[in-house]
Amino acid sequence: MDVREGLLYTDDHEWLRVEGDTGVVGITAYAAEQLGDVVFVELPQVGRTLERAEAFGVVESVKAVSDLFAPVPGQVLEVNGELNAHPELIDSDPYGQGWIMRIRIADEGATTELKDAAAYRALIGA
Repeated sequence: MDVREGLLYTDDHEWLRVEGDTGVVGITAYAAEQLGDVVFVELPQVGRTLERAEAFGVVESVKAVSDLFAPVPGQVLEVNGELNAHPELIDSDPYGQGWIMRIRIADEGATTELKDAAAYRALIGA
């Protein structure tokens, strides 16, 4: 299973790449595999303020519909508009072109509650 070093992970299978005071958010390869073929992604509105663990969108696949949860509190700075036309990017490149949003992190301390790659591998049994 593809679990990338240098990212932080949630129990809900989102990842966060910290870039200064912002972060890029997506779903893990494990989550993408469990969902199957992604056919629709509901993205959050730019400017929206999120609390940690707040639902901010939805990923719909041929198998299931799953909520997306914010890994840290903050304000949505950008969303990946490519996912509107190409939701399958989440399947094919979950850590790259399949990113979902960029968020300004409101509380840097919130990242300490996230898992590193080793802890996430243990969670999913990889």
